[in-house]
Amino acid sequence: MPFISRYRKEATGTMDEVGVAGVRDRLIELAELDKRREAILSSLLERDLLSDELKRAINQAKDKARLEDIYLPHRPKRRTRAAMAKERGLESLANTLFSQRGIDPKREAERYINQNKDVADIEAALAGARDIIAENINENPKARAAMRTLFVKRGRFISQVAKGKEEAGATYRDWFDWDEPLARIPGHRALAMFRGENEKLLKLSLRPPEEEATGLMRRSILRGKGEDSHEVGMALDDCYKRLLGPSMENEVRAEVKKRADAEAIGVFAANLRELLLAAPLGQKRVLALDPGFRTGAKLTVLDAQGALKEHTTIFPTGSKRQQEEAGATLQSLCSKHAVEAIAIGNGTAGRETETFVRGLDLGLPAVLVNESGASIYSASEVARREFPDLDLTVRGSASIGRRLMDPLAELVKIDPKSIGVGQYQHDVDQTALKKGLDDVVERCVNSVGVDLNTASRELLASVSGLGPVLAENIVNYRDKNGPFTSRRELLKVKRLGPKAFEQAAGFLRVEGKEILDGSAVHPERYKLVKQMAKDAACSVADLINDATARERITIDNYIAEEVGLPTLRDIINELTKPGRDPRAEFSTFSFTEGINDIKDLYEGMKLPGIVTNVTKFGAFVDIGVHRDGLVHISQLADKFIRDPSEVVAAGREVTVTVIGVDEKRGRINLSMKTHTEA
Repeated sequence: MPFISRYRKEATGTMDEVGVAGVRDRLIELAELDKRREAILSSLLERDLLSDELKRAINQAKDKARLEDIYLPHRPKRRTRAAMAKERGLESLANTLFSQRGIDPKREAERYINQNKDVADIEAALAGARDIIAENINENPKARAAMRTLFVKRGRFISQVAKGKEEAGATYRDWFDWDEPLARIPGHRALAMFRGENEKLLKLSLRPPEEEATGLMRRSILRGKGEDSHEVGMALDDCYKRLLGPSMENEVRAEVKKRADAEAIGVFAANLRELLLAAPLGQKRVLALDPGFRTGAKLTVLDAQGALKEHTTIFPTGSKRQQEEAGATLQSLCSKHAVEAIAIGNGTAGRETETFVRGLDLGLPAVLVNESGASIYSASEVARREFPDLDLTVRGSASIGRRLMDPLAELVKIDPKSIGVGQYQHDVDQTALKKGLDDVVERCVNSVGVDLNTASRELLASVSGLGPVLAENIVNYRDKNGPFTSRRELLKVKRLGPKAFEQAAGFLRVEGKEILDGSAVHPERYKLVKQMAKDAACSVADLINDATARERITIDNYIAEEVGLPTLRDIINELTKPGRDPRAEFSTFSFTEGINDIKDLYEGMKLPGIVTNVTKFGAFVDIGVHRDGLVHISQLADKFIRDPSEVVAAGREVTVTVIGVDEKRGRINLSMKTHTEA
């Protein structure tokens, strides 16, 4: 997708990666629909049930719901009540009653009494006939389509507390007696109630009012007021309660869940993107601290390439003697390794350690780094390979330092679900979540570009056209032969052929003899760039370094069948600033000194903060007190907004006002409005 959206704009109409992903996902849906269609046709053919009319209807079905409705009457099924009634010879009676010609049902049913077929009396015959009618209505495609529309348009999402679970379900108190339209329920609320149901604390109903559903069926099916129509009416009620209602409710449940999942995955993806594209400190020498009260702070020193130079443990929050020793150690190591910045994990003892470091007045930026997922990394195979002889806590400290230097390069080593910026991520479809987050990682990595000679296996694996196997082969080649000197040398890597090269080359940077290898210009366009330089009477280097040389280029002169204005403009932009990094410039951030605990807060207090997570109902902000505060969507701006992402994003610096503190429950309510009422 990155290759198509970046280097094939003429073919896609400049569609971005999100659009290309949409095309991919729709193709997958259509392929799955065709696969199911073929399975149904095969099943019907094997059972000699495939008529020309049925085949035509199946082939014309545009979606899975319509396809399954057509197949339903013909699919193999267990012995239903209707099937057993048919075995007792009652299908003809059902058809007669359903015709509603004004006959006497009891007199007609009397003809079907047969002790040998277990039809003991008139009521047994009528009950069996009603079972057949109910199943026939349930399997009628038109009836199902009409009921499906009613459920979608008029369905209600109703939640009630499970009997006797009032105390155990206190977390879900807001939804003990909830009722709202299915069509308007926000995804996060639906997922919360589904979770409560799974925990057997809530009882849910996703149906329209019963009188509307049965009324719809009666209007479309009942054709008289006689006793036979009354029997059909009884069958209708039974059909809705026992068959059609539950079936439609299962469908809308699945659709609401799918919609809620997509919303939650979208929120997670947006937050993840902001974290991955956070401003990097760059290649600086960093001292990193993973704080802790009891066990001390694990300290590592990293060189500008992120290699570990030294590690130890200090106790900046310990006794006076321990603090003096910690200060001396920090000063010594900063001097010894010419440290340029200090990274401090924002977990337990993070603020206290930050205060201690700032108090030493080392003349270095001290930055709190989000350490979510660092422990996952520490125990991972990646960490064991990078630091085989180190303790888990030391690995975590090194990861914190590397996150400061380059968040993207370090975070790609961790399962995105472990980074902690999701909304009900454990409740959504895990396959869809993985695909959505993998797409985000791929987009971010390729938008920034990757240094071929320093990138890790994990970073390389996210480059367009590569993957884990080729990434491993690239690293092995690099280890054996030394740094790559050109992009073309990639073709010497085991199993990396022309197609993979075409997909990946534009996103890989190499500093070598070919100046364009360090840019996002694709090798397939080198000849074109060199022709531009020749026509401008200069070198390619001059095109890059001299704006007046670029001004001599008339890009319209280079339009060809496969090269249009979008590609030509991209080339000129890239020549203006080769290998540009789309990420923002790094800036340091500090929490308010002396505000380290929820007990330090009071209503009306204004504080700087960092947005840690954005959901559909608001944003969570770290204000340096070991627990995030919530800015509800209604408090995010002075104007009305529909989505928090309109004004905030994960990682953004904001100023908030404390409007509520519940110390007992550990809840902090914040506002970003200009004028707030405490």
